[in-house]
Amino acid sequence: MDHILSLLIFFPALAGMLGFVVKRDNIKVYGITVAAIEFLLSLVLWLSFDYSNGGFQFAESIPLVPDYGINYQLGVDGISLFLIVLSTFITLVGLISLTIEKNLKNLIISLLFLEMTMVGVFVALDAVVFYVFWELSLVPMLYIIGYWGSELRVYAAIKFFLYTFFGSLIMLVGMLFMAYLYYLATGTISFSIPEWHRLILPYNYQIWLFLAFFLGMAIKVPMFPFHTWLPYAHGQAPTIGSVILAAVLLKMGTYGFVRFSLPLFPDASVALIPVVAFLAIVMVIYTAMVAYAQEDMKQVIAYSSISHMGVIVLGTFAMNVEGIAGSIFLMISHGIVSGALFMLVGNIYDRRHTKLLTEFGGLASVMPKYATIFGIVLMASVGLPLTIGFVGEFLSLMGVYKISTAYALLGGTGIILGAAYMLRLYKMAFFGPLTNEKNRNLPDLNWKELTSLVSLVVVIVWLGVNPNPVLKPINKSVENMLQLMEKKAITKEAKDILSHNKVELEAK
Repeated sequence: MDHILSLLIFFPALAGMLGFVVKRDNIKVYGITVAAIEFLLSLVLWLSFDYSNGGFQFAESIPLVPDYGINYQLGVDGISLFLIVLSTFITLVGLISLTIEKNLKNLIISLLFLEMTMVGVFVALDAVVFYVFWELSLVPMLYIIGYWGSELRVYAAIKFFLYTFFGSLIMLVGMLFMAYLYYLATGTISFSIPEWHRLILPYNYQIWLFLAFFLGMAIKVPMFPFHTWLPYAHGQAPTIGSVILAAVLLKMGTYGFVRFSLPLFPDASVALIPVVAFLAIVMVIYTAMVAYAQEDMKQVIAYSSISHMGVIVLGTFAMNVEGIAGSIFLMISHGIVSGALFMLVGNIYDRRHTKLLTEFGGLASVMPKYATIFGIVLMASVGLPLTIGFVGEFLSLMGVYKISTAYALLGGTGIILGAAYMLRLYKMAFFGPLTNEKNRNLPDLNWKELTSLVSLVVVIVWLGVNPNPVLKPINKSVENMLQLMEKKAITKEAKDILSHNKVELEAK
């Protein structure tokens, strides 16, 4: 277990390199096997995790450029643990359901390299190592969208790259300045994130650094008004690209808020709650209304994804255990549900080569298995109790309610609007008479598609009924982070909010 995190990072990349010598006829089985081993390794990590310890576990540290304080430093806590499991699980089910035949070997190798970068982001505890994996994740996704996408794939890929790369450069400036401030305070250079967490910064520096990090993370989420790249990326990406983009890559941004913004800049985070909440509420309401107006099934899911990410951002900046733990759980929930929805859209696209709602109607009578699974996933998307979607949204909004009733009510409208556009989609596609003869003989889900989708449905129901195996380690790490923030707070406003949270924790 001493090097399990390094194994999780580099095993898929090394296997991807070996994939070049695998015969094309065997490459899909090879890719699924590699992804299955990687998923099993992540389960070993989960089973070996100490729930009572909210700090970083399975730590590794090797000097890379010691003169400049750059180290290969890894660790995992309750905040990052399940994002790692999510990354490996989604990659596995995505490969099982993969239907693309064009240049299949390069696609599977790209997906394995992408898996390496996703895991690397969630385990890196050195800012430089984190940034390297963060940027490397752009390369395989750029290739996946640009080569295997639809008609406007090149435009969508370049827009995705330019937006996220621009934000990353500003975040890099913030990281370098953070290292400089650490040097002024201690006399040593370090890019260690845990060491940065202990540094107390002046309020004016916190504001500027918060904005630098926030911009890089907000574009990745993507938050309004930086969201315009996402509908293009989803609309043009192949199904597997949309699945991983929605399920994992967007979570890098919200994970960055929890790992960097809150513990590094507690006073700035509290002071800017109204600004962040306003942007998040606009995300929730505006993109939900846009989703309702869409006639393309995939665009409905794409805008729905942005709306749900707004609830995650709201919960993250609630500054209490319920809100932050709920937002982290919602990251996992959204990853499972959105991944399943994009797979389902991909299934019908493979059969009809169209995603327009006007082309469907009455599918429930032709594809009953497909309609049943779509209905279950749809209910999770709108937050039906006893599904995974309910737990995260309820906790996030409960945490937001503690700081502002208005924020909670406005954020909660996303649930109502989500029900409106998702039920509209379901009604148009599945209910009523079969109006299009082209749909009369459509085959129902095959065993590969059922394997992927049923595994996602099992998680949706299991964690909806019993979320404690995931919530317990998340809660412990969030409590530790909030206690650190309370100790570092220097403004009265931040002290009041965080000390109130401390009182609640002590009462518990």
